[in-house]
Amino acid sequence: MTIPPRFVPTLTEVVQGTAGPEVQAGFGNAPQADAMQREMVQRILMRVDVTLERRLREAVGRLVLEQIQNLTPMLREQIEITVAETVLQALAQEEQSAPGDKEQ
Repeated sequence: MTIPPRFVPTLTEVVQGTAGPEVQAGFGNAPQADAMQREMVQRILMRVDVTLERRLREAVGRLVLEQIQNLTPMLREQIEITVAETVLQALAQEEQSAPGDKEQ
């Protein structure tokens, strides 16, 4: 059994941690550099969000279609059973309600 990690970084932490030391050194400690870094992280997160949303929508769509295809034979069978039972019940009720019609 695999034990899950105690700490899982957030996407923001991963993106912020991807800049190499030379890039981080280029930003320096100035407030302007911090603002540029935050802006870059926000742009990256927006791009990831758009791509992730599209891919998730596609994956969910495939799963829903697959489930519908798997359910179709079972649904068709249940519908056939229900229709057959309903028709038999209706015929039985019709036979019971019209006994005089048979004698004529």
